[in-house]
Amino acid sequence: MPSTPKHPPQFSSQLSRQRVFAQLGAKSRDTLAGQFTLARATAGTTLLAQGQLPSRLGLILSGSVRLSDPDLNLSVQLEAGDLFGFGATPAPQLATWQAVAATDCEVAWLPAQALAQLCTKHAQLAYFLPSLQPVLQPQAEPNQRVNASGNALNLLGTPVRSLIKRAPITLPPETSIQATAELMRDLRVSSVLLIEQDLLFGLVTDRDLRNRVVALNLDITRPVADIATLAPMTLSANSPAFEALLLMARHNIHHVPVMEGDHILGMVTTTDLTEQHSTSAVYLAGDIYKQTTLNGLKNISTRVKQLQQHLAAADASAYSTGHIITAITDAFTTRLIHLAEAQLGPAPIDYVWVAAGSQARNEQTAKSDQDNCLILDDAFDEAAHGAYFKAFSTFVCDGLAECGYIHCPGDMMAMTDTWRQPRRVWAEYFRKWVDSPKPKSLMLTCVFFDLRAIHGQAELLDGLRQQVVQHTKGNSLFLAYMVSNALKHRPPLGMFGQITLSRGGEHPHTIDLKHTGIVPIVDLARVYALAAGVTVANTHDRLEVSAQAGEVTEQSARDLRGALEFLGKLRMAHQARQMAQGQAPDNFLALEELSNFERSHLKEAFSVVQTLQGVLGQRYAGGRF
Repeated sequence: MPSTPKHPPQFSSQLSRQRVFAQLGAKSRDTLAGQFTLARATAGTTLLAQGQLPSRLGLILSGSVRLSDPDLNLSVQLEAGDLFGFGATPAPQLATWQAVAATDCEVAWLPAQALAQLCTKHAQLAYFLPSLQPVLQPQAEPNQRVNASGNALNLLGTPVRSLIKRAPITLPPETSIQATAELMRDLRVSSVLLIEQDLLFGLVTDRDLRNRVVALNLDITRPVADIATLAPMTLSANSPAFEALLLMARHNIHHVPVMEGDHILGMVTTTDLTEQHSTSAVYLAGDIYKQTTLNGLKNISTRVKQLQQHLAAADASAYSTGHIITAITDAFTTRLIHLAEAQLGPAPIDYVWVAAGSQARNEQTAKSDQDNCLILDDAFDEAAHGAYFKAFSTFVCDGLAECGYIHCPGDMMAMTDTWRQPRRVWAEYFRKWVDSPKPKSLMLTCVFFDLRAIHGQAELLDGLRQQVVQHTKGNSLFLAYMVSNALKHRPPLGMFGQITLSRGGEHPHTIDLKHTGIVPIVDLARVYALAAGVTVANTHDRLEVSAQAGEVTEQSARDLRGALEFLGKLRMAHQARQMAQGQAPDNFLALEELSNFERSHLKEAFSVVQTLQGVLGQRYAGGRF
């Protein structure tokens, strides 16, 4: 949708003829006009997809726009002069409706944060903007904000833009270090952004002033660009807040610029994530990277279970909790790699440390073993390099075990010779698994088709992954075997739809939420992704992308995502209850832990999985013969 970077002189006049913005004075309208972005779209173009209406306000300048709820088959048509989106669309429709150009049209877009700030100054506008009222209500103090269940308010699902507290503080790169420090002192901020030609150039924090200026006795008349972090990591304003948490946790940073396209909206810091349950992940990751010994890491690892308890208490989604807990595992892994290289010296050739299984999918809980491997550059020579990488991988894997990530019972770890090989050997592994899908090969594909680079040369994995998905895409024989293997994990439903409990073993009269609930969905999503030739590993994301590729219907993918989220939250809550009682977390849920409402939804979730397993089984029936 092409945008017009500068607003024509008549645009402010157009605002004066719109019934909402006509309430403003001429000066306020002129200021407001500069915050809009004008865009043209042809008929049929999706302007805002489902879930995106809360991100901005749209003013139709010409043509018409159709708002609709595709799930309920409801729609309305808006014409020039009408408003839609954040503030204007009623709250019940804001999250579920989408906006599509009914004809060729031109729309002026205003960021949600800008509209909220405008209505704070001009309260009379809220009369015309029904869904803006909750945003303008006074906010309780962090320790007073509770949800209906009494748990602390969960900020993980809210947009990053909602965390911005003030307009960005910016300076040109040639500003002196002294002048920058004076401005930060006067405005009482911990960071400033460097802007050149209206584009983000760099970021300077109080830590930079301490570590790069004071500690090194640097000349304070030098340009501040000399101490800045250039091209800093950023987030889109519409990203969920938990992505800010993940970015900070994974990279041990405390300031993240928030962007609307190329426009800087503001800054989010760790202190902006005021809810304790959210920020604890950031501080935990920071503490991990400060450790210089294995004992230090081992001591910190006890806090991972507490983190999951906090996230469960904050009613965080299973999707976000999985990403956060996995980010901590990534931090432990990366720090152990740093310690290994400090002890053994730098690696003699390029490598990439790769997570497999649930860590690769960003779906870990506080109860996880380790699945990992090492892909080495093809320059690897066993005589010259073998001893180093054997010691290196053993140090990391044993260190993870010390930190609570037990050794894989099947030895699928980089410390095992088989799973520490040059790239060419890995390519041959995958070729054999796909061309000769025997039972053991199918088991291995379920682990090693879910891969994610943690540290090192990610290109070694990326090229290999592309080769694999091209080999599996449309390979009906291999996919038929994968489906047959996947159907071994069935949801626990009886003939008449009742939940069947385990009868024996260590956990009688329970449900194995992992192997009979979550794993079947993981397996379905993996088959869809391999058939579509997509490389994403997370199950939720695989379902979404596979639906876009046509391997599963949008409705079925949505149902599976809902079932995955429901089962995941049950699992997280169950483990949090166990840890609060001093028990080791597991995946075995007793029905007595659930309300009748939850039991009903559990049956529905299992039924969704059972139905789609049947559909996939029929699609590939006979494909192995």
